[in-house]
Amino acid sequence: MKYYIIAGEASGDMHAANLMKQLKMRDSDAFFRVWGGDKMQAETNEMVRHFKDSSFMGIFNVLWNIRTIKKNFTLCENDIMTFKPDVLILIDNSGFNLRIAKYVRLSKLPTRIYYYILPQAWAWKQKRVHTIHQWCHRVFAILPFEKDFYKSYGYDVDYVGHPILDALAQRKPSLLGSDELMKEFNLSEKPIIALLPGSRKQEIKTKLPAMLKVVDHFPEYQFVIAGSETIDLSFYKTYLDTEVKIIFNRTYDILNNATAALVTSGTATLETALFRVPQVVCYKPGYVTYQLLSRIVKIKYICMVNLILDRMAVQELIEGDLNEKRLVKELGLILEGEKRAKMLKDYDELEVKMGGSGASARTAELMWEDVCR
Repeated sequence: MKYYIIAGEASGDMHAANLMKQLKMRDSDAFFRVWGGDKMQAETNEMVRHFKDSSFMGIFNVLWNIRTIKKNFTLCENDIMTFKPDVLILIDNSGFNLRIAKYVRLSKLPTRIYYYILPQAWAWKQKRVHTIHQWCHRVFAILPFEKDFYKSYGYDVDYVGHPILDALAQRKPSLLGSDELMKEFNLSEKPIIALLPGSRKQEIKTKLPAMLKVVDHFPEYQFVIAGSETIDLSFYKTYLDTEVKIIFNRTYDILNNATAALVTSGTATLETALFRVPQVVCYKPGYVTYQLLSRIVKIKYICMVNLILDRMAVQELIEGDLNEKRLVKELGLILEGEKRAKMLKDYDELEVKMGGSGASARTAELMWEDVCR
């Protein structure tokens, strides 16, 4: 089979790569052509474009790069028509992927179209559920509440569990311990507070300066930034005036040894919780964007942990609340004491709700069975 896979950011790249490994186990003739990142590149036969050259976040960033985005659409459409895949697998990235799904479906190619890691239609643009089912043959949900959400619109989806559990199960045996991490990256013996400002420049630009303001308030701890491999060190140094360490492409090693964390909203909040690291969630899209989003977003929480548990288990600091005073207060509360203990108990419940590992294998099996009918 010929597979064409499109992922638009780091977590999608990781989950797509794990899915590719599972598909290879079932399809010895699997041939992959992809848009993605380094992990997908390691598994693929042919790479079309790296997501660092095609991923834009935020309303104004998208508008500023609209010409590049249009060129990417055209490139992708033409490339698919030339490649003629048996299977098209779309990973999140709805603005790009739903247009591609529509194009392929209308092209009359006999390509089976699967959506894995669904757009967050439950948060905003809820009518996208109709669009997704109109242009895709089958969809695979990774969050426990998504199945009921789609059912409320009359659609059945396959709930496969969250692939992040697969990624953690694979990585945990080889993660560095505290002594190894300290030695390899010249860290001190102080307990670590992890800073996860995101994997895109716009995220880092809006969150990292706020996160760094807390450093001087906690001299008994060392702060370590989980750097993204797609961002140059020089970009981070724009915001650094302290001796905060940056370690690239080692987020799991950092979380494996962290006492607490300040985390940009998104998949990283789940990763942090599954490492049992108490956290404060940071979200600052910008005043205008925030005002627009607050009028259209239909959810009570922005943190995935809170959404799954359906309560405020993890403190969210949004827009104006993401300031030095609030960050210092909330971080202090989770370093020790009652709030820390309560959050760790909530993490136990979260893990039960998410189920066990095996999402990548379950998804690959369902896709393989479907395409072989």
